[in-house]
Formats: sequence, C-alpha cells, structure tokens
Amino acid sequence: MLKILVYIHAPAQTPTKGQRELLALAASLGEAAVVLGDNADDAARAGLHGAGATAFYGAVTPEQLRGELIAPAVSLLVAAVRAAGADAVLLPNTMEGREIAARAAVRLDSGVITDAVAVDQELNVTKSVLAGSYTVRARITRGPALITLKANSVQPAEAQDSGAQVPPVQTLELGESGPAARITATAPHIASGRPELSEARFVVAGGRGVDGDFGPVEDLADALGAAVGASRAATDAGWIDHSAQVGQTGVTVSPQLYISAGISGAIQQKAGMQSAKYIVAINKDPDAPIFEIADLGIIGDLASVLPQAAAEIRRRQG
Repeated sequence: MLKILVYIHAPAQTPTKGQRELLALAASLGEAAVVLGDNADDAARAGLHGAGATAFYGAVTPEQLRGELIAPAVSLLVAAVRAAGADAVLLPNTMEGREIAARAAVRLDSGVITDAVAVDQELNVTKSVLAGSYTVRARITRGPALITLKANSVQPAEAQDSGAQVPPVQTLELGESGPAARITATAPHIASGRPELSEARFVVAGGRGVDGDFGPVEDLADALGAAVGASRAATDAGWIDHSAQVGQTGVTVSPQLYISAGISGAIQQKAGMQSAKYIVAINKDPDAPIFEIADLGIIGDLASVLPQAAAEIRRRQG
C-alpha cells in the first residue's frame, strides 16, 4: 500500500474543504498521514482523523514553524518523508504549497508536479499546461512524488467520528533550516464572511472595467454566496487587495461557476480560471478574448448587468 503524506499548513478544529480534498485523494491512493505545519490540539487532530488521517507528524517545537517563512516547514516535510518512507506528498496548490514542494524536492532529489486535478494509483498525475490549453498526464520518475492539488478537483472527504483513538503526533527534529526570511510582525486578516477564493464553488471577479467600483461585483458575490476575485489590473490600481488576484501570478481557481465582469481575458488571467466548470463573461467589448472561453457571454455594461443579476437571484431565493 502506498504511503501518502498530506501537508496541512494551519490545522483547525474543523478541517477546511481544501484539506478534506487532499485527505480524500490521499486515502484513495493508500495510507494517508498528515504533516502538521503548526501546533494541532486534540480537536484539530480528531477532525483530520475523521477525514481520513491515520498518522500525524509534527515538529518537536512547533514554535519554530512560526518564526521564519517557508524554510522550517520544508525541513519538517523532508524529515517526515524520510521518517514515513513516503511514496508521495500532497500539498495545496497555493503559492506557499508550491514553494514548499519545490524546496523539499531539491533536498529529496525528487520532482514536483503542480496544478494537479487527478492522481491515479500509479501516481500518474493529470494537469493542465500552457495556460490551460492542453491537458496532460505526467509522472515523477525519481524519489517521492511531490504534488500540489488544485482546489475543487476532488470530492472532499466527509469528516466522521469513527470512535477510534486519534493517533498521537510523532515529533521530529527540524535541524538546521538554512537562511530564511524572519517574521517580525503579524496582523489578523479581516474576515469578509465570504468563502476562501482558492476553495470557492462560485467566484465573481472584476477587472479594469469596474473603474474602481467593486460594489456591484461584491453585491452579486454576496447574493450567490461567492468569493470575490480580480484581475491584476484591478489589484495593481489599488481597487482591491492583491490577495483577490486571479491569474498566472495570483490565485488559481477551479470553481463550478466563474463570473468575469469587465475583464478582457488576457492569457495570464485565463491561466488562473479557465478550468472553471462554467464561465460567464460580461464585457462591453464584443471582441474581448474572454468570450473565446466563456460558456455564456453578455455584451453590456457591468454596472447595469450585475445589479440586475443580483436582484433576480435574491428574488428567486425568496
């Protein structure tokens, strides 16, 4: 049976949808164990155990993982791979997850595959390449496979209380992590009440066409229970935080529904969203590239179209 490690950056009492997707895929491939990127109390480990985790690995001193960026997490993951004799490691397809995978692969003399949407029993990985123009299958031929999984690619595991005893954490020494950026201060992220962009089933994104006003985009997102995204032009203009950027240099999303409002659809933006199941595009320009991949295109002013859509959705919701 394959031994699969799942890297969980921030354990919480209730596993996130993305964490449950990783565990579901790991359990379908073999024996799933979790590498804890921070301290996890009994409730957090019980939640992960209920979602499929059969073992846990963590740092002897979890505080080491909080003081510096990336490097200690890489050391922990490498130590866990060696201790478990892992065949593969699954990580989230976030900027942090991809960087941890890349650095760990160098130390393990292995390979990395990012943007995975499926993995089979032979560890063949299905992914999209060239900004989503092609779907390919790839396989790492040396060392343990390090794979980052796109959100919304796997049916998440449903957390259950099996009644079995939750395994204890096997603690590992990190050793020397090498040079790293040190965290000097932190501030809490202000919660919007909306879903996490990378995991959302519905996304409403605005671009240059919003002309500085994300109000209609946010109103439609709230009517749908969707996350809010943005193009690089909108984030660079300071209209919305950079964490909302969707695209090649931002967040990659794979929602069930992606609504693009006032976004031309340059290749960099397409790369981050065109694996969405359904794409609705709203743009004044009938020749905008986004219409080439849209399932439904609306040529019109977003300031008029979005409020009408939000009002109709709320009317139907009663």
